[in-house]
Amino acid sequence: MCEENQTQVTQIHLLGFQGLNKYEALLVTVLILAYAFILVGNILIILLVTTFDHLKTPMFYFLKHLSTADVLVTTSIIPIMLDIIFTGEGNLPFWGCLMQMYCIGIFGFVQCFLIAVMSYDRYLAICHPLRYSSIMSPDLCLQLIIGSWFLITVLISSDFIFFIQFNFCGLNFIDHFFCDFGPIVELATSDTSILILQDFVLCFFLILFPFVFIIVTYFCIFFTILNISSTDGRRKAFSTCSSHLTTVCAYYVTLITVYITPSEESTSNTNKYRSLLYVVVTPLMNPIIYSLRSSEIRRAIQKMMSYILQNEWKR
Repeated sequence: MCEENQTQVTQIHLLGFQGLNKYEALLVTVLILAYAFILVGNILIILLVTTFDHLKTPMFYFLKHLSTADVLVTTSIIPIMLDIIFTGEGNLPFWGCLMQMYCIGIFGFVQCFLIAVMSYDRYLAICHPLRYSSIMSPDLCLQLIIGSWFLITVLISSDFIFFIQFNFCGLNFIDHFFCDFGPIVELATSDTSILILQDFVLCFFLILFPFVFIIVTYFCIFFTILNISSTDGRRKAFSTCSSHLTTVCAYYVTLITVYITPSEESTSNTNKYRSLLYVVVTPLMNPIIYSLRSSEIRRAIQKMMSYILQNEWKR
């Protein structure tokens, strides 16, 4: 309960980006264009994988769900961010702010697990090609996807249920453009030491464990590729995992830059601009990476364009 001289927090004020001045229009334009590209690019991947038979393979099945998570996490943040920039200060109901944090947690951590599952798929395809089809069956793919979403939802929900039991009194403003876990915890007037420890353990399991798993699988992949006798064989083997490896690097570099790189409190604006890397850059890069490096995706796009042009020509 709050003390007599304090009031229960019912609304959260997001300060957003301060001091933009003449750069405000530029930032809004960039964000709108980036968000539009994220939606179009990732939804296009979802439609292509769902529509074309030659893309109904485990790797692209996992990519479809990764694109879904990208769309959901950016949609949870960017529209509210644009509203904050337009109005100068964003106001969210307290429970609305908590729900944004909850959704971002689920969609963000699911990305970690999906990228790890994709690395396992590449490991089987390169290190055990003869057993690949029998191991990576449609049933296993479905189990890995459902298992990832279910496990993340359960763990984040348990953390969320523990979180909402704390008191939030007095201060109600966050110097950020979305409701991130760290800034909200700072508003709590209860002792949050247990929560911070629990969150540390949770992040260790949800971020570090998938990362270590990815590193181990790629060590096996690289050793297998090095043992291939022909140069052409090594090139073909590496090309099958190059797109995913690029995605891994983009995702974890932005994650490390935002949440692990140390920064002083006085550079809160720097932290916010770093967060844009995670919110915008990674979801923006995935469609580009797979469109440029995947011949199957390019072929599906060409088929779709040919189909659209033929129908237009008949009209």
